Order: sequence, then C-alpha cells, then structure tokens
Amino acid sequence: MITKATLKDVTEITKLVNSAYRGETSKKGWTTEANILEGERISESELTEILLNTENTFLIYRENNKIIGTVLLTNKKTELYLGMLTVSPELQNSGLGKKLLIAAEDLANAIPLPKIVMTVISIREELIAWYQRNGYLDTGKREPFPSIYNDVVLHSEPLEFSILEKVL
Repeated sequence: MITKATLKDVTEITKLVNSAYRGETSKKGWTTEANILEGERISESELTEILLNTENTFLIYRENNKIIGTVLLTNKKTELYLGMLTVSPELQNSGLGKKLLIAAEDLANAIPLPKIVMTVISIREELIAWYQRNGYLDTGKREPFPSIYNDVVLHSEPLEFSILEKVL
C-alpha cells in the first residue's frame, strides 16, 4: 500500500534509503551507488527537514508493516521533481519501482503539473535506461554533482547529473 510518510517513519525510511543506495547491502540490488559514492545517502535530520517542507510529498510503500519503497516528490510550481526513488535491494526488479513511478505521475496529474523532472548521476547508465523505458527522456542538460555532500567519491571523473523529464 502506498501512503504519505510521516515523521514517525523517519528512522525506518532513512535506513531503507541508505541500504538501497550505499554500502554492502545496496549491492544486493541493481541500483546501487556503492561503486561511485561512500557515505550516507541521507540522515534522519535531512529527512525530517524534507518531511516538514510543505512543498514535498514523500510516498512510502508498506508491505507487512514494513516500508519497502519510497519516492520523494517536490512541487516546483511548474513541474514535479522526483527524487529518492528507493526499493529495498532484495525486492528490486519486482515491479515496485514502476508502481511508485505511477503514483508519482498520478500525483502530478492531480495537482495538476505538466511534467516530472529528476536528476540521475550520468554514469548510472542502467538506471537512466530504466527511466527511459518508463517514458522519461534525457533532456541533454547537465548539472554538476554538488560538493556540499559529505560523500566520498570513488569515481575518478567528476560526477554530474543528467536531467530527465517526462511530459504528462
């Protein structure tokens, strides 16, 4: 079941997101960043700030009373920004990511906003290809990877984000 996250979900969401993006646990799935970055993807305090921001909707997918998927949606007034699409590493490739994308698109249509945009680290070619199979286009625009993060970059080349979008 997909519902909106609340502050009581912060610890569980933080653990899920960090386990899916970074570290050894993330290597059980195909969307890991563990070969690119080290460090936490998000802290509990950062997630709390996100949940308190009224422009954000943080959806969670809960099964058997456990959060197994998430997606962050930010209303940017002219578009919906999608971030932190997360599926438990053991459950990746089960269709849950697609369900969360559809929920995001439903929210954008309900607001209504004409498109969804996202940023993906450009060297994550498999992930970009997955989004493209789900109707997202690479705009050709790039943004530098912010140095404000406390991440340890394991890649020799400077990182950048590809901007993807889907017109609804």
